[in-house]
Amino acid sequence: MTQPIGLTRHQIIILAALLGTASFPANAEWSVMSLHPSGPQSSWAYGVSDGQQVGTATLGFGHASLWTGSAATWLDLNPAGALASNARETNGSQQVGFAYVDGGDRASLWSGSAASWINLNPAGAGQSWALGIHGGQQVGTTAIGGTNRASLWTGSATSWIDLSPAGSSESYAYGVHDGQQVGKANLGGNQHASLWTGTAASWLDLNPVGSPESSAEDIHNGQQAGYAVVGGNYHASLWTGMASSWVDLNPVGATQSFALGVYDGLQVGRVDYGNGWRASLWTGSPDSVVDLHQYLSADYSKSEAHDVWSDGTYTYVVGEGVNDTLGRYEAIMWVVPEPASGLILAGAVLLIRRRDMHRRRAVPAFNA
Repeated sequence: MTQPIGLTRHQIIILAALLGTASFPANAEWSVMSLHPSGPQSSWAYGVSDGQQVGTATLGFGHASLWTGSAATWLDLNPAGALASNARETNGSQQVGFAYVDGGDRASLWSGSAASWINLNPAGAGQSWALGIHGGQQVGTTAIGGTNRASLWTGSATSWIDLSPAGSSESYAYGVHDGQQVGKANLGGNQHASLWTGTAASWLDLNPVGSPESSAEDIHNGQQAGYAVVGGNYHASLWTGMASSWVDLNPVGATQSFALGVYDGLQVGRVDYGNGWRASLWTGSPDSVVDLHQYLSADYSKSEAHDVWSDGTYTYVVGEGVNDTLGRYEAIMWVVPEPASGLILAGAVLLIRRRDMHRRRAVPAFNA
């Protein structure tokens, strides 16, 4: 962090703590847009980054889909010869997912068009699915001999790496960032949230003590978001690199919740208060939850958020809502201006300077 002029090292530490607690106010000016294109029966948005949104739209079967901010920008990524396809994540220039080709799902990589499709399915694999992308790496799952194995690629089928840890009966990778991968592995019949750094041997168990099941669904800047079973119910969860760092994000009054995406201290997913799923956003604690469903019209009975991204000016959340009026799922994007960082910074600086002035009056000058 750049040091504001005139602040001491001690003040910088206080400032960092204050900024770390910043969150979206409940009355933030959220706007909502439907990404549902003209023609498809239903649509879902699963990933967002650098001005792109990806997901699927049904035209008889699902077609991998790419948007750049509106329904009118919809692009069909379904490869020639594929019965169906699904795009799950984007890094702003490439997209990953899977396509049904030659009798099975094939992990897939695109670069913005159907014609750019690359088949990532490794030799000998029955099926495969790519679910996350960042920094030239793609992650997902590959079925080898009938067993699902967490997988890592770097742009080609021949680059495939098996991440399945020793002793696991199956494993899955869902997200990747800065050379780390997250997902889950089955050990002793229980799914454990998992963290890797590029090899099976690097596997780290994130499962919270006492939880019979957990999964890490996404990763960004050292945070892992997912869920853990607590008291028989699924609870949205957050980690920072180890099992003991686990934070229960389940809000008060919620029966269940899942965190599915994370970006720069923001987590998104869904919460059920007993009357259906509601797209939700957190900033690191259960009481920070923002109900995104409230910004949808009364046409939508349920909603879910899958991914989040920020360009520094606006925060973008993508997912889907159930439009009961039109009888379909619709890809949805929520947009809100970033919290006024300049005002937060100015207020924080003023606060710590006031604290410092009070401190200087209260103690002898030689201890200041």
